[in-house]
Amino acid sequence: MAYNSGVNFSFLRNVALKGLAIFLVLSLLIGLIPADALGRVSVYNHLVPGRARLPFGETPQRSYNLSLYNLEAMFASHEVSRPKAADEFRVVVLGDSSIWGTLLRPEETLAGRLNARGMTVCDRNAQFYNLGYPTISLAKDVLILDRVLEEKPDLVIWSTTLEAFPVDKLTASPLAQNNRARLQPLLGEASSTDDQPVSFLANTLFGRRRELADWARLQLYGIPWAATGIDQDYPSRYPAADNDLEADTSFHGLKPGDDLHAALAWNVLEKGLHLAEQAGVPLILVNEPVMISNGENSDIRYNFYYPRWAYDTYREELNRRADAGGWIFVDAWDVIDRQEFTNSAIHFSPAGVGTLAEVVSDVVKGQTPCR
Repeated sequence: MAYNSGVNFSFLRNVALKGLAIFLVLSLLIGLIPADALGRVSVYNHLVPGRARLPFGETPQRSYNLSLYNLEAMFASHEVSRPKAADEFRVVVLGDSSIWGTLLRPEETLAGRLNARGMTVCDRNAQFYNLGYPTISLAKDVLILDRVLEEKPDLVIWSTTLEAFPVDKLTASPLAQNNRARLQPLLGEASSTDDQPVSFLANTLFGRRRELADWARLQLYGIPWAATGIDQDYPSRYPAADNDLEADTSFHGLKPGDDLHAALAWNVLEKGLHLAEQAGVPLILVNEPVMISNGENSDIRYNFYYPRWAYDTYREELNRRADAGGWIFVDAWDVIDRQEFTNSAIHFSPAGVGTLAEVVSDVVKGQTPCR
Protein backbone atom coordinates (compact mmCIF):
# COMPACT_ATOMS: atom_id res chain seq x y z
CA MET A 1 0.00 0.00 0.00
CA ALA A 2 1.46 3.37 -1.05
CA TYR A 3 2.20 6.03 1.59
CA ASN A 4 0.30 9.25 0.86
CA SER A 5 2.74 11.92 1.97
CA GLY A 6 0.70 14.70 0.39
CA VAL A 7 -2.24 14.23 2.77
CA ASN A 8 -0.02 14.32 5.81
CA PHE A 9 1.81 17.42 4.58
CA SER A 10 -1.44 19.27 4.03
CA PHE A 11 -2.69 18.27 7.47
CA LEU A 12 0.50 19.41 9.19
CA ARG A 13 0.53 22.64 7.20
CA ASN A 14 -3.06 23.41 8.21
CA VAL A 15 -2.36 22.65 11.85
CA ALA A 16 0.71 24.90 11.78
CA LEU A 17 -1.20 27.74 10.12
CA LYS A 18 -4.07 27.45 12.60
CA GLY A 19 -1.63 27.34 15.48
CA LEU A 20 0.15 30.42 14.20
CA ALA A 21 -3.15 32.23 13.77
CA ILE A 22 -4.20 31.38 17.35
CA PHE A 23 -0.81 32.52 18.66
CA LEU A 24 -1.09 35.83 16.79
CA VAL A 25 -4.61 36.42 18.07
CA LEU A 26 -3.55 35.65 21.66
CA SER A 27 -0.53 37.91 21.28
CA LEU A 28 -2.80 40.74 20.18
CA LEU A 29 -5.30 40.06 22.96
CA ILE A 30 -2.50 40.35 25.51
CA GLY A 31 -2.13 43.95 24.41
CA LEU A 32 -5.76 44.59 25.38
CA ILE A 33 -5.10 43.62 29.02
CA PRO A 34 -4.04 46.80 30.85
CA ALA A 35 -0.93 46.42 33.01
CA ASP A 36 -2.91 47.68 36.02
CA ALA A 37 -5.55 44.98 35.56
CA LEU A 38 -2.92 42.25 35.33
CA GLY A 39 -1.14 43.60 38.39
CA ARG A 40 -4.26 43.39 40.55
CA VAL A 41 -4.41 39.61 40.01
CA SER A 42 -2.31 38.20 42.85
CA VAL A 43 -1.83 35.18 45.09
CA TYR A 44 -0.82 37.53 47.91
CA ASN A 45 -3.32 38.34 50.64
CA HIS A 46 -5.26 35.31 49.33
CA LEU A 47 -3.28 32.08 48.92
CA VAL A 48 -0.25 33.47 50.76
CA PRO A 49 0.08 36.41 53.18
CA GLY A 50 0.87 39.87 51.89
CA ARG A 51 4.51 40.90 51.95
CA ALA A 52 5.77 43.28 54.64
CA ARG A 53 7.80 45.22 52.05
CA LEU A 54 7.35 46.24 48.45
CA PRO A 55 9.10 43.73 46.18
CA PHE A 56 12.70 44.58 45.41
CA GLY A 57 15.70 42.37 44.85
CA GLU A 58 18.54 41.40 42.55
CA THR A 59 19.13 37.81 43.74
CA PRO A 60 15.70 36.15 43.57
CA GLN A 61 17.09 32.65 44.07
CA ARG A 62 18.26 33.66 47.56
CA SER A 63 15.83 36.45 48.45
CA TYR A 64 12.60 35.05 46.97
CA ASN A 65 12.08 38.59 45.75
CA LEU A 66 12.66 40.64 42.62
CA SER A 67 12.42 44.17 41.25
CA LEU A 68 9.56 44.93 38.93
CA TYR A 69 7.84 48.13 37.93
CA ASN A 70 4.16 47.24 37.69
CA LEU A 71 2.95 49.42 40.56
CA GLU A 72 -0.35 47.56 40.91
CA ALA A 73 1.40 44.19 41.12
CA MET A 74 3.74 45.60 43.76
CA PHE A 75 0.84 46.88 45.86
CA ALA A 76 -1.23 43.73 45.37
CA SER A 77 1.65 41.73 46.86
CA HIS A 78 1.88 43.99 49.93
CA GLU A 79 -0.03 43.56 53.17
CA VAL A 80 -1.32 47.13 52.91
CA SER A 81 -3.77 45.86 50.28
CA ARG A 82 -5.59 43.64 52.75
CA PRO A 83 -8.92 44.88 54.13
CA LYS A 84 -8.65 47.41 56.91
CA ALA A 85 -9.82 46.19 60.31
CA ALA A 86 -12.62 48.14 61.99
CA ASP A 87 -10.42 49.10 64.96
CA GLU A 88 -7.28 49.74 62.90
CA PHE A 89 -5.47 53.09 62.72
CA ARG A 90 -3.55 52.60 59.48
CA VAL A 91 -0.15 54.30 59.18
CA VAL A 92 2.01 54.06 56.05
CA VAL A 93 5.73 54.79 56.20
CA LEU A 94 7.41 56.10 53.03
CA GLY A 95 11.07 56.55 52.25
CA ASP A 96 14.16 55.06 50.66
CA SER A 97 16.20 51.93 51.38
CA SER A 98 16.70 53.03 55.00
CA ILE A 99 12.95 52.66 55.52
CA TRP A 100 12.59 49.60 53.28
CA GLY A 101 15.29 48.09 55.46
CA THR A 102 18.50 47.12 53.71
CA LEU A 103 20.21 44.39 55.78
CA LEU A 104 17.25 44.40 58.21
CA ARG A 105 14.62 41.76 58.84
CA PRO A 106 11.05 43.04 58.37
CA GLU A 107 10.50 43.26 62.12
CA GLU A 108 13.72 45.33 62.47
CA THR A 109 12.60 48.10 60.12
CA LEU A 110 11.05 51.34 61.35
CA ALA A 111 7.54 50.06 60.60
CA GLY A 112 8.35 46.78 62.32
CA ARG A 113 9.72 48.47 65.43
CA LEU A 114 6.74 50.81 65.64
CA ASN A 115 4.36 47.86 65.35
CA ALA A 116 6.19 46.12 68.19
CA ARG A 117 5.26 49.02 70.47
CA GLY A 118 1.58 48.13 70.30
CA MET A 119 0.55 51.75 70.08
CA THR A 120 -2.99 53.09 70.33
CA VAL A 121 -3.72 56.22 68.31
CA CYS A 122 -7.07 58.02 68.30
CA ASP A 123 -8.51 55.12 70.34
CA ARG A 124 -7.63 52.58 67.65
CA ASN A 125 -4.85 50.04 67.27
CA ALA A 126 -2.02 51.56 65.22
CA GLN A 127 -0.77 49.32 62.41
CA PHE A 128 2.32 50.53 60.54
CA TYR A 129 2.99 49.50 56.94
CA ASN A 130 6.42 49.66 55.35
CA LEU A 131 6.04 51.40 51.96
CA GLY A 132 9.70 52.37 51.68
CA TYR A 133 11.44 51.55 48.43
CA PRO A 134 15.17 51.59 47.58
CA THR A 135 16.45 54.56 45.53
CA ILE A 136 16.52 58.06 46.98
CA SER A 137 14.00 60.13 45.02
CA LEU A 138 11.22 62.56 45.84
CA ALA A 139 9.47 61.70 42.56
CA LYS A 140 9.48 58.00 43.43
CA ASP A 141 8.09 58.80 46.89
CA VAL A 142 5.29 60.95 45.43
CA LEU A 143 4.43 58.15 43.00
CA ILE A 144 4.07 55.66 45.87
CA LEU A 145 2.26 58.21 48.04
CA ASP A 146 -0.31 58.87 45.33
CA ARG A 147 -1.00 55.15 45.02
CA VAL A 148 -1.02 54.35 48.73
CA LEU A 149 -3.60 57.05 49.44
CA GLU A 150 -6.05 54.76 47.64
CA GLU A 151 -5.67 52.38 50.60
CA LYS A 152 -7.19 55.07 52.86
CA PRO A 153 -4.47 55.39 55.49
CA ASP A 154 -5.12 57.42 58.62
CA LEU A 155 -1.57 58.80 58.77
CA VAL A 156 1.47 59.04 56.51
CA ILE A 157 5.06 59.17 57.78
CA TRP A 158 7.37 60.38 55.00
CA SER A 159 11.10 60.04 55.63
CA THR A 160 13.42 61.83 53.22
CA THR A 161 16.88 63.36 52.88
CA LEU A 162 18.79 65.90 50.78
CA GLU A 163 19.91 63.33 48.21
CA ALA A 164 16.26 62.91 47.18
CA PHE A 165 15.93 66.57 46.16
CA PRO A 166 18.33 67.38 43.27
CA VAL A 167 16.43 68.28 40.10
CA ASP A 168 19.13 66.64 37.97
CA LYS A 169 18.13 63.19 39.29
CA LEU A 170 14.43 63.76 39.82
CA THR A 171 13.21 60.83 37.74
CA ALA A 172 16.40 58.73 37.91
CA SER A 173 14.71 56.04 39.99
CA PRO A 174 13.81 53.08 37.74
CA LEU A 175 10.40 52.92 39.41
CA ALA A 176 9.73 56.53 38.40
CA GLN A 177 11.11 56.01 34.90
CA ASN A 178 8.88 53.01 34.30
CA ASN A 179 5.75 54.77 35.59
CA ARG A 180 6.11 58.08 33.80
CA ALA A 181 2.54 57.99 32.50
CA ARG A 182 1.29 58.04 36.10
CA LEU A 183 3.99 60.38 37.36
CA GLN A 184 3.65 63.06 34.67
CA PRO A 185 0.19 64.29 35.75
CA LEU A 186 1.38 64.43 39.36
CA LEU A 187 4.49 66.51 38.73
CA GLY A 188 3.68 68.33 35.50
CA GLU A 189 6.64 70.23 34.12
CA ALA A 190 8.90 68.83 36.82
CA SER A 191 8.87 65.45 35.13
CA SER A 192 8.68 66.42 31.46
CA THR A 193 9.79 63.60 29.20
CA ASP A 194 10.39 62.97 25.53
CA ASP A 195 8.27 59.82 25.45
CA GLN A 196 7.52 58.40 22.04
CA PRO A 197 4.17 56.77 21.16
CA VAL A 198 4.00 53.12 22.21
CA SER A 199 4.68 50.87 19.24
CA PHE A 200 2.32 48.14 18.04
CA LEU A 201 4.89 45.47 18.91
CA ALA A 202 5.23 46.75 22.47
CA ASN A 203 1.61 45.84 23.13
CA THR A 204 1.93 42.22 22.03
CA LEU A 205 2.92 39.11 23.93
CA PHE A 206 6.46 39.53 22.59
CA GLY A 207 6.69 43.17 23.59
CA ARG A 208 5.32 42.54 27.09
CA ARG A 209 7.19 39.32 27.77
CA ARG A 210 9.38 40.89 30.50
CA GLU A 211 6.40 42.41 32.28
CA LEU A 212 4.47 39.14 32.17
CA ALA A 213 7.46 37.09 33.29
CA ASP A 214 8.13 39.42 36.23
CA TRP A 215 4.48 39.27 37.30
CA ALA A 216 4.49 35.47 37.11
CA ARG A 217 7.77 35.15 39.02
CA LEU A 218 6.47 37.43 41.77
CA GLN A 219 3.51 35.11 42.26
CA LEU A 220 5.73 32.00 42.29
CA TYR A 221 8.17 33.49 44.82
CA GLY A 222 5.25 34.03 47.17
CA ILE A 223 5.36 30.36 48.16
CA PRO A 224 9.00 30.12 49.36
CA TRP A 225 8.72 33.62 50.84
CA ALA A 226 5.64 32.61 52.86
CA ALA A 227 7.45 29.46 54.04
CA THR A 228 10.68 31.19 55.11
CA GLY A 229 9.92 34.88 55.70
CA ILE A 230 13.05 35.72 53.69
CA ASP A 231 12.64 38.68 51.34
CA GLN A 232 16.20 39.89 50.79
CA ASP A 233 19.71 38.48 50.60
CA TYR A 234 21.58 38.89 53.90
CA PRO A 235 25.35 38.76 53.28
CA SER A 236 27.48 37.49 56.13
CA ARG A 237 29.89 40.39 55.52
CA TYR A 238 29.55 43.79 53.91
CA PRO A 239 31.75 46.90 53.58
CA ALA A 240 31.23 49.44 56.34
CA ALA A 241 30.06 52.96 55.57
CA ASP A 242 32.94 55.31 54.76
CA ASN A 243 34.26 57.23 57.74
CA ASP A 244 37.35 58.65 56.01
CA LEU A 245 36.15 60.95 53.24
CA GLU A 246 37.44 62.75 50.16
CA ALA A 247 38.39 66.43 50.47
CA ASP A 248 35.56 67.36 48.12
CA THR A 249 33.14 70.21 48.78
CA SER A 250 30.92 69.62 45.72
CA PHE A 251 27.33 68.44 45.74
CA HIS A 252 25.84 67.46 42.37
CA GLY A 253 28.23 69.83 40.65
CA LEU A 254 27.56 72.72 43.04
CA LYS A 255 30.23 74.44 45.11
CA PRO A 256 30.01 76.61 48.24
CA GLY A 257 28.42 79.90 47.27
CA ASP A 258 26.27 78.41 44.47
CA ASP A 259 22.49 78.61 44.66
CA LEU A 260 21.64 75.24 46.18
CA HIS A 261 17.92 75.90 46.54
CA ALA A 262 17.45 76.45 42.82
CA ALA A 263 18.87 72.96 42.21
CA LEU A 264 16.45 71.26 44.61
CA ALA A 265 12.91 70.09 43.81
CA TRP A 266 11.07 71.80 46.66
CA ASN A 267 7.95 71.87 44.47
CA VAL A 268 7.91 68.07 44.37
CA LEU A 269 8.07 67.83 48.16
CA GLU A 270 5.20 70.32 48.38
CA LYS A 271 3.24 68.34 45.79
CA GLY A 272 3.45 65.27 48.00
CA LEU A 273 2.33 67.25 51.04
CA HIS A 274 -0.55 68.66 49.00
CA LEU A 275 -1.66 65.19 47.86
CA ALA A 276 -1.99 64.06 51.47
CA GLU A 277 -3.78 67.29 52.41
CA GLN A 278 -6.24 66.87 49.54
CA ALA A 279 -6.98 63.34 50.75
CA GLY A 280 -7.51 64.60 54.30
CA VAL A 281 -4.66 62.44 55.61
CA PRO A 282 -2.22 63.92 58.18
CA LEU A 283 1.44 63.62 57.20
CA ILE A 284 4.53 63.62 59.38
CA LEU A 285 7.66 64.63 57.47
CA VAL A 286 10.93 63.22 58.80
CA ASN A 287 14.38 64.48 57.84
CA GLU A 288 15.98 61.07 58.15
CA PRO A 289 19.12 60.37 60.19
CA VAL A 290 22.47 60.47 58.41
CA MET A 291 25.89 59.32 59.52
CA ILE A 292 28.11 62.04 60.95
CA SER A 293 31.67 60.93 60.27
CA ASN A 294 34.62 61.71 62.50
CA GLY A 295 37.43 60.51 60.23
CA GLU A 296 39.59 62.16 57.60
CA ASN A 297 38.03 65.30 56.05
CA SER A 298 35.01 65.07 58.34
CA ASP A 299 35.43 68.81 58.86
CA ILE A 300 34.51 69.21 55.18
CA ARG A 301 31.90 66.49 54.76
CA TYR A 302 29.40 64.89 57.09
CA ASN A 303 29.53 61.66 55.11
CA PHE A 304 29.90 60.15 51.65
CA TYR A 305 26.78 61.96 50.40
CA TYR A 306 27.00 65.42 51.91
CA PRO A 307 29.49 68.25 52.17
CA ARG A 308 28.71 70.21 55.31
CA TRP A 309 27.84 73.48 53.55
CA ALA A 310 25.21 71.81 51.33
CA TYR A 311 23.58 69.80 54.07
CA ASP A 312 23.50 72.71 56.51
CA THR A 313 21.94 74.95 53.84
CA TYR A 314 19.31 72.30 53.07
CA ARG A 315 18.45 71.77 56.73
CA GLU A 316 18.06 75.47 57.36
CA GLU A 317 15.67 75.85 54.43
CA LEU A 318 13.74 72.68 55.28
CA ASN A 319 13.19 73.86 58.84
CA ARG A 320 12.17 77.32 57.59
CA ARG A 321 9.59 75.85 55.20
CA ALA A 322 8.27 73.48 57.85
CA ASP A 323 7.75 76.36 60.29
CA ALA A 324 6.15 78.58 57.66
CA GLY A 325 3.87 75.83 56.41
CA GLY A 326 2.88 74.49 59.80
CA TRP A 327 4.04 71.02 58.84
CA ILE A 328 4.30 68.18 61.36
CA PHE A 329 8.06 67.86 61.02
CA VAL A 330 10.82 65.89 62.73
CA ASP A 331 14.42 66.89 62.08
CA ALA A 332 15.98 63.56 63.09
CA TRP A 333 19.21 64.02 61.13
CA ASP A 334 21.58 63.46 64.07
CA VAL A 335 19.66 61.13 66.42
CA ILE A 336 21.56 57.94 65.49
CA ASP A 337 25.16 57.44 66.59
CA ARG A 338 27.82 56.98 63.92
CA GLN A 339 28.54 53.37 64.88
CA GLU A 340 24.90 52.40 64.29
CA PHE A 341 25.14 52.82 60.51
CA THR A 342 25.89 49.71 58.50
CA ASN A 343 26.99 49.68 54.85
CA SER A 344 25.92 53.22 54.01
CA ALA A 345 25.63 56.66 55.56
CA ILE A 346 21.82 56.24 55.47
CA HIS A 347 21.40 52.57 56.45
CA PHE A 348 20.76 51.83 60.11
CA SER A 349 21.51 48.94 62.43
CA PRO A 350 18.63 47.43 64.41
CA ALA A 351 19.72 49.52 67.41
CA GLY A 352 19.76 52.64 65.26
CA VAL A 353 16.25 51.92 64.05
CA GLY A 354 15.16 51.52 67.65
CA THR A 355 16.42 55.01 68.43
CA LEU A 356 14.54 56.48 65.46
CA ALA A 357 11.40 54.56 66.42
CA GLU A 358 11.43 56.21 69.85
CA VAL A 359 11.60 59.67 68.29
CA VAL A 360 8.91 58.98 65.70
CA SER A 361 6.53 57.24 68.11
CA ASP A 362 6.59 60.28 70.41
CA VAL A 363 5.53 62.48 67.50
CA VAL A 364 2.84 60.03 66.36
CA LYS A 365 1.36 59.91 69.86
CA GLY A 366 1.73 63.61 70.56
CA GLN A 367 0.93 65.37 67.28
CA THR A 368 -1.38 63.13 65.24
CA PRO A 369 -4.73 64.90 64.76
CA CYS A 370 -7.73 62.60 65.18
CA ARG A 371 -10.52 62.75 62.64
